[in-house]
Amino acid sequence: MTVRPTWDPAQYLRHADHRSRPFGELLARLPEPPPRPTGRIADLGCGPGHLTALLAAHRPGSRVTGLDNSPEMLARARRDHAGPTGSGGRVDFALADARTWTPQEPYDLIVSNAALQWVPGHADAFAGWLDGLTPGGVLAFQVPGNFDAPSHTLMRDLAAEPRWRDRLGGVLRHADAVLEPAAYLDRLTSLGAEADVWETTYLHLLPGEDPVLDWLKGTGLRPVLTALADDPAAADTFTREYRDLLRTAYPRTGHGTVFPFRRIFAVARRPAAERRPTADRRRRPGS
Repeated sequence: MTVRPTWDPAQYLRHADHRSRPFGELLARLPEPPPRPTGRIADLGCGPGHLTALLAAHRPGSRVTGLDNSPEMLARARRDHAGPTGSGGRVDFALADARTWTPQEPYDLIVSNAALQWVPGHADAFAGWLDGLTPGGVLAFQVPGNFDAPSHTLMRDLAAEPRWRDRLGGVLRHADAVLEPAAYLDRLTSLGAEADVWETTYLHLLPGEDPVLDWLKGTGLRPVLTALADDPAAADTFTREYRDLLRTAYPRTGHGTVFPFRRIFAVARRPAAERRPTADRRRRPGS
């Protein structure tokens, strides 16, 4: 069963400082703009738009479009961040699905932060996205690499129990939601891009009671909450049982709760002088 999550911008933003940190690391590794910039940037999976605004500040004068398939997220983004920037650029937002989106004009930069893990087979879209860049343009993304962490495995194990299986079977993502860094490097370089791929594990120290559960209510738990939205009692039961499992996996200390979080980054630049392979650039068997 496939469930498209319903998003809660306010819940997502409760941990905005920690969630924003990887985006800052991604921006820090971006190369200079291409020789003849168009001033067009796409933020694919922009969520509530706070990082789209940060992206616009990083590239003064650009027109940055945040794209998302969540009406709730887009409404918050437009309310808080749409409009002209002080540097002569502009930020706007549009409804789009990363599973089907293709560039309709040349972009200097296509960015996606913590969104592609929701897009099955997203690496197959790299060729089209790279083709949508100006020469010297960049595709940059960051995805969680923690689908084998307790925060995910405990959720999947609970959902697979007989009493939940009929309602939650196939709802949650598995470890294959993202590729390993070496696989991303192979896919991007095979398409002729100059690629830089790396990973970082953050040790977030979260305050408060049950902060890991609170974090996941804004992200990984959304498919469960959406699937059980018509049965609040069941949603509460699942959440309570999941909370108890998280308390054991991520014990609270006198300084807070440590939440290790691995993330995978990639920055792929389309060569300024075209020298891309002419072979079939579709996904190769076994890649």
